[in-house]
Amino acid sequence: MEDSLPLHVCHVQTLSIFINRSHALLHSIGLAFLVYYRTSFLFQDQDPNTKATPLFLPWLLVFASELLLSFTWLVDQAFRWRPVTRTVFPERLPEDDKLPAIDVFICTTDPDKEPTVEVMNTVLSAMALDYPPEKLHVYLSDDGGSPITLHGMKEAWSFARWWLPFCRKYRLKTRSPEAYYSAVSKDDDEGSGSSEFMIERQKIKERYEMFKESIREVRGRLLDPVHGSGITARDHPSLIEVIQDKSNDRVQVDQVKTPLLIYVSREKRPSHSHHFKAGALNVLQRVSCMISNSPYILVLDCDMYCNDPTSARRAMCFHLDSKFLHSLAFVQFPQRFHNISKNDIYDSQLRCVFSVLWQGADGLQGPFLSGTGFYIKRVSLCGGSSIQDIDLGELKHSFGSSNELIKSLHGSYKPYVINDQYGLLEETHLLASCTYENDTKWGKEVGFLYNSVLEDYFTGFTLHCKGWISVYCDPLRPQFLGSGTTNLNDFLIQGMRWSSGLVEVSFSKFCPLIYGPTRMSIFESLCYAQLAFHPISYFLSLWCFATIPQLCLLNDIPLYPKPFPNIYKRFFQLEDHSKHGEMNKGYG
Repeated sequence: MEDSLPLHVCHVQTLSIFINRSHALLHSIGLAFLVYYRTSFLFQDQDPNTKATPLFLPWLLVFASELLLSFTWLVDQAFRWRPVTRTVFPERLPEDDKLPAIDVFICTTDPDKEPTVEVMNTVLSAMALDYPPEKLHVYLSDDGGSPITLHGMKEAWSFARWWLPFCRKYRLKTRSPEAYYSAVSKDDDEGSGSSEFMIERQKIKERYEMFKESIREVRGRLLDPVHGSGITARDHPSLIEVIQDKSNDRVQVDQVKTPLLIYVSREKRPSHSHHFKAGALNVLQRVSCMISNSPYILVLDCDMYCNDPTSARRAMCFHLDSKFLHSLAFVQFPQRFHNISKNDIYDSQLRCVFSVLWQGADGLQGPFLSGTGFYIKRVSLCGGSSIQDIDLGELKHSFGSSNELIKSLHGSYKPYVINDQYGLLEETHLLASCTYENDTKWGKEVGFLYNSVLEDYFTGFTLHCKGWISVYCDPLRPQFLGSGTTNLNDFLIQGMRWSSGLVEVSFSKFCPLIYGPTRMSIFESLCYAQLAFHPISYFLSLWCFATIPQLCLLNDIPLYPKPFPNIYKRFFQLEDHSKHGEMNKGYG
């Protein structure tokens, strides 16, 4: 009976659909009248010298701006065509021993901009997910090759032996130590009123303070120019290490089951392009094939910790559903931020995107890949669902020269289990080298794609073009919490990066309006087009509206018709008569 029950239910928002489509109809009628008014003015019979006057050019520019905004609004209605919400039932999942394994990918670069303690909190929260620990593997990509980050990983592993049992025993919802101890709520703990809990909580807090102090101490020593490591972020060899405990403190070590923790620092040389985050994720994808080769991958930004331990089980409610088994590429969770004020004048919470647009896209072919907080199927990044009928030479042309990597593409492949801390495979260093992707399809057709700075948007677009779908899961409690932009400078830098990535796609052969409609639903193509053309259309049109109407007002050039001109004319005549009457009374 339980096997026949659905793992999730999709709710179509009928009332929202009626309101959205009615509004779209009325708004379209208004736009049609506006276009008719502008067109009739430009083509009406008039004095031959009219078009030579300053009147024609402002009208033409304003009309073009209105057409751009109308186009943007029109394609934006695709998001509002069929919004849906979803409810999941994690309690209906199979037993733990039947759940698939998950690899967690976390990327960091600079320990100065991304504090090591904050990154380790993300690592610890991922290790503490409510999922079988033997089926959970956490990878940290350190693009800077910093010894501070490597030391932080080792300290995090030692602290996890105490932190994970504490979270499991009292079923904590907030499993990032920093977030838990800075703002713990009363309903976050089971048994929070017992003296045993308070004593254990205090002991764990003391160990956490020791953990932070150890990182600060090593950071101060390694930043000393005398004891510096000499490793630079843009020029360093690869380093891959499975983190294991080597301390003498063996208390609980045999009783605690912890996920596998792996540190990966890919090789970087100034003469080779590293492709930023997409390149780091592709290296993690290849290296993880040799160590765990889990069928599903969770991607997290280093500053976005797991705020709820149930996200993995929620995602599996979709991935293990028989309807989605062969078509679902990824499950996207919304991005929420813990450091944004209530005013949020820059909309750093991206409320429209994650509360409106993604729900609408979910009713079509699915939401877009959003950079972090998504569970993606590994095989979807490999270009297809099966490689059984592909020639070996073609596989090497696509995935590179590693025979072990090609073997891992088969479902029956058993990855290596590395128990020796120093016994690293040469194969993983080959896969993490800066030259491995040369003459392959990595970044072009395989893995996360490089054609755009906005690798998440472009990768999700190509997945949808290949027939994959995605779903959006937005529970009441935020599953992930990160750090958003809080000042204008950071907001502009972030907006510039996003805009440049979108423009790269819109002016390439992958333009959503050209490349998309033949490969996906027309509404999904319009959704992608709305984001792709958003920076251009809004920049040009808003620039015109910010300058031309003001100049026309100063030069007495009309741009818009006067509403009810006869009524206004009569009103002003009556006003003039009343003024004259008052003046006559005054003289009398």
